Order: sequence, then C-alpha cells, then structure tokens
Amino acid sequence: LTIGGGNPIRIQSMTTTNTNDTQASAEQCIRIIEAGGELVRLTTQGRNEAENLSAISNILRTKGYIAPLVADVHYNPMAAEIAAKHVEKIRINPGNFTGGAKKFDSNADNMSDEEWHDLLINKLRPLIDICKKHQTTIRIGVNHGSLSDRIMAKYGDTPHGMVASCIEYIEACKELNFTDIVISIKASNTRIMVETVRLLSATMRERDDIYPLHLGVTEAGSDIEG
Repeated sequence: LTIGGGNPIRIQSMTTTNTNDTQASAEQCIRIIEAGGELVRLTTQGRNEAENLSAISNILRTKGYIAPLVADVHYNPMAAEIAAKHVEKIRINPGNFTGGAKKFDSNADNMSDEEWHDLLINKLRPLIDICKKHQTTIRIGVNHGSLSDRIMAKYGDTPHGMVASCIEYIEACKELNFTDIVISIKASNTRIMVETVRLLSATMRERDDIYPLHLGVTEAGSDIEG
C-alpha cells in the first residue's frame, strides 16, 4: 500500500479491543477491512501487546487479509522495537517517546540542544535499525495534548511548537538515513488541528522536504462527544 504523492487518500481505522485478546482483535480488524479500511491500527501499550501483534497478523494473513497493520505506541520504546518486527507501520509520539510521560515541568528546557540531539538519536537508532531490516514505516504522530515539556517550555502548546516537534524528529530520522515516514499532527480542537496541518505543510514545502500526511482529530471520544 502506497501513501502520498499521486496515490489515493487511504482510509485507516483503529480497533477498540484489548490487543492481548488475539481472536477479538483479529475479528475487529476483519470487520474494519471489510468495511473499506485500508490500514488498521492497534493500541500497543507494552511488550505483551507488541508481541501479540504477530499472532493477530498471522490470523489475518492466513485468512487472506493483506491490509497493513499499525502499532500505536506512546511511552515505551521497547514496545515499538518489538512491534516493528511484526507490523507494517509504527506510530510514535514525540511528546513522550524520548522523555517519557510529561511532568508539566516549566523548567524542562535545561538540556543543551546538543544534549537533546544526542538523546533523541540514541532513543531512535534501535527502532530505526529494526524498521530498516523489516521495511517498517514510522508515523511521527504529534498530539496537541501531549507535547513534551521541552517543547512546551520553548513554544507553549502552539501550532509552532507542534510543528517544531515534528521537524526535529524528521531531522533525526534523516540523520539516521531513514525516510519511510508519515506525519500526523493532531488536536482535539478542529480549528487548531487545521491551522497546524497547514503550517506543517507550508514548512515542509519551504524546506523542500515533504512527507505524506495522516489526517485526523485526536481524542474524538464517544458518539456524542465525537
């Protein structure tokens, strides 16, 4: 499945099952695929869920379903590294992939740019090595509600801060010679989301460094809230 450029816009949905429940997750993946979903994302909170993606994938492939699977990883780089061996794409969140859960620390920007760069490269390198070996794509998925303390200290929770979070991860991936990247930049406020995606798109064009965009609104909630 090819994303971006002149290719069709692809439709992705996400399971609501416990990823450790192999049968229920596989069945819901099939429902999504048969409803027209071209990619299916599964939450991957820890190592157990990451390992179990292999069993879910095996059921789907055995039944003839070839839609790519996406592991949604938040805090656990080790889970991302395991999942990257079993699925076609990994979603990581720059807001918590490098530094863990945010602490809302207004003094968080106490690292030099060089120290932060080294930390980012060292965190990403093992995952990217695995992704290269298994031809796994990475989605850099920035969320308005979970920007890192470092970005918050520099920019606040602004569109410019969200774009800066994307760009520093893009640069790190490029430094590691990895460009199989999709970018998402989401907010629960639709106006902020639209403004930020437009800013990211313009920034990538200015840099002449363009990657496919995954569009969505985060924290969609239930049917009423959504």
